[in-house]
Amino acid sequence: MADDVNDAIDQGANAAKSAAETMRNAGEQARTGFNERVVDPAKRAGEAIKASGQKVAEGGATIGTKMIDQAEQNAREAFAAMREAASAKDISDVMRIQGDYLREQGQRSMSQAREIGELIMQFGRDAVAPLRSSGEK
Repeated sequence: MADDVNDAIDQGANAAKSAAETMRNAGEQARTGFNERVVDPAKRAGEAIKASGQKVAEGGATIGTKMIDQAEQNAREAFAAMREAASAKDISDVMRIQGDYLREQGQRSMSQAREIGELIMQFGRDAVAPLRSSGEK
């Protein structure tokens, strides 16, 4: 009888151990599933947002520098035209210089605006690319 009791106790202990191991495995599977479905995508999204922010900052700095370069070029061209007009022989020469400057500045402005627009579009695409690629994983 004592052996039967001891066997029953051992079987109960083994069943408890088995149940505890099953619960541990189920908990681990749930944790792994949660990480795969929630935590990992959130980490990837956070990394993509950070990369996107860096691209935006880089793009803003590049566009700002480009605009300063263009302003310097425009100022140089304006002063060159003023120097040329100052050395003109007569009013018709001044009018020609002024007309040439205005025509060239108009073309330059269009070209500069196009260049800035293209930079903005490229930086927009670059900034969105990390966000798009994180959604594909």
